[in-house]
Amino acid sequence: MRKYLSVMSTLAMAATLSAHAAETIYVGGFGGSTEQLFKEKIIPPFEAKTGAKVVYVPGNSTDTLAKLQAQKGKQEMSVALIDDGPMYQAVGLGLCAKVEQSGAVKELYPSARMLGDSSVGIGFIATGLAYNKEVFAKNGWKAPTSWNDLTDPKYKQKVVIPPITNGYGLLTLVMMSKLNGGGEATMDPGFDVMTKKVAPNVLAWEPSPGKMAQMLQTGEAALVVWGNGRVQAVVDQGAPVEFVYPKEGAVVIMTAGCVVEGAPQAVLGQQFLQHVVSADMQALLANSQGWGPVNKTTKLTPDVMERVVYGPEKVNALISPNYLVINAKRAEWTNRWNRSVER
Repeated sequence: MRKYLSVMSTLAMAATLSAHAAETIYVGGFGGSTEQLFKEKIIPPFEAKTGAKVVYVPGNSTDTLAKLQAQKGKQEMSVALIDDGPMYQAVGLGLCAKVEQSGAVKELYPSARMLGDSSVGIGFIATGLAYNKEVFAKNGWKAPTSWNDLTDPKYKQKVVIPPITNGYGLLTLVMMSKLNGGGEATMDPGFDVMTKKVAPNVLAWEPSPGKMAQMLQTGEAALVVWGNGRVQAVVDQGAPVEFVYPKEGAVVIMTAGCVVEGAPQAVLGQQFLQHVVSADMQALLANSQGWGPVNKTTKLTPDVMERVVYGPEKVNALISPNYLVINAKRAEWTNRWNRSVER
């Protein structure tokens, strides 16, 4: 009898793996080095565990969101990995299913549990300042410490900030408003400071990460607004560059994930999201991409801990933007920015 049960159990397991083996799950996510990490290190153990095949569809966050909108009701993707701003839009449009509250999801920091439990953060990125140390030393400038340094006339034509269509430019506007009596709901102070004090210092509103990295390396850009992960990649290439957490606080950008509403492989989608936020996979993302772990149980080496947003103290110090207000006003702000700030 015991042998019979064992055989039946083995057959059942084989049938389960066979069923998954016939399944292909499509995951929309970031391109570049992130795509490479997923294909080489994150996807293979998931495929080995489930027997399923994962097809990774690279694209920036707005492209992936557009695909989800275009395919609503007949989705091809089962999981979407995008930045938190567009993710709030996806949730608001009903494109994300509820995340199962089990497994590794229960190990996440509260701030990684996104509104409505239809998506979760998969990595913390701090938005702050970065500067070229050689340029600062040559000019006798002290290291920047504050968002308000962007308004200092001595940096005229030495500041580079991404445009408002990029998360970093948008968050610079939000912080300028917050520091001058406004906020997401009252953006006039932010536009006033950006137009009169920040814009005269800006050499370029640069959307390309590659071009931004080059300008920071060469010193053409002395001071920039960027994410700690992006800056670390420049430092790793040997450039005399340093990231600064402004004294008023760095702003969090979360990379986020959701299982697509109406996903063709919803069960595998939930399993894949659990896999991505597991402690081991979070450590890989921290080591390779500079994303701060959202899983509280993740263990990192001391040198990686220094480079990323790690631990309750750093996580809790991050400023969280109000994307419910931001997304409702984004088009209006973009038009105003193009008219008054980036002329």
